[in-house]
Amino acid sequence: MKVTDYFDNANGNTLISFEVLPPLKGGSMKAIFDTLDPLMEFKPPFIDVTYHREEFIYVKKTTGYYEKTAIRKRPGTVGICAAIMHRYGVDAVPHLICGGFTKEETENVLIDLNFLDINNVLALRGDARKFDGKFIPEKDGHNYALDMVKQIANMNNGKYLDDNIENGEKTNFCIGIAGYPEKHFEAPNLESDLAFAKQKVEAGANYIVTQMFFDNKYYFEFVDRCREMGINVPIVPGLKPLTKKYQLNSIPRLFHLDLPQELATAITAAKDGKARKEVGIEWSIHQSKELKAKGAPCLHYYTMGDVETIKRIVEKVY
Repeated sequence: MKVTDYFDNANGNTLISFEVLPPLKGGSMKAIFDTLDPLMEFKPPFIDVTYHREEFIYVKKTTGYYEKTAIRKRPGTVGICAAIMHRYGVDAVPHLICGGFTKEETENVLIDLNFLDINNVLALRGDARKFDGKFIPEKDGHNYALDMVKQIANMNNGKYLDDNIENGEKTNFCIGIAGYPEKHFEAPNLESDLAFAKQKVEAGANYIVTQMFFDNKYYFEFVDRCREMGINVPIVPGLKPLTKKYQLNSIPRLFHLDLPQELATAITAAKDGKARKEVGIEWSIHQSKELKAKGAPCLHYYTMGDVETIKRIVEKVY
């Protein structure tokens, strides 16, 4: 079932979804199941499985020189999605990124997903590799998420990269994209960022999931601006609790967003780690309740492996 079908059938109720990170190479599905098992009581209709692009490491050779080698630390997104659907009977949403993949590799992944009856995807450009300074696409890969959205939309119409394929199988993907309530850090301003989002929707994107934020006004203003520009697809708020003091610096630096002064002050003033965690949980509960009360189609929680914290929040909201 498509993500947007769940929204259409929700009768105005706010749904819930979770996002999980694949285990490191050499790990097992146990880490995923240990995260999701306690959360399934909330009956999420779909689960997102994120993806990180390859990284470079330097391997010392027998000559004494170092060789630059690309590795994928968290492979297996397609298999994880299939395992989630098999174990829980819920839909899985794999994240597809431009970085590190050619157009043909992307097409082949989409074909595998179609064969597995996984018909929801989140199309992302992905981050720059560490030390690259800027996003560098793979040779014969996509530069922007817009390009990937167009490729997926083409496959939905039976059009493949090989022009010799006639009457190709029409896929049926529901396409999600990312949204940035405080704008993407590379965009010169929010208006231009929204213009890019509109292009993706016009190309075939069906819904938007936002980056995390800690002040709901950014989400509400983002939705209003989208509607003013004619972007009328569902917009799902992405949520993550801030529970550690170091996150006061790391989250703004890594995700290019602002933290409310009230939250920063409370986290700083908390007497110890346990107290700081309680502050973050209560803040996220308040955020979630307000978003739900004002009709957000779904609350999407970035679990980051901290199932106990997410469970405590959701118990107070649903």
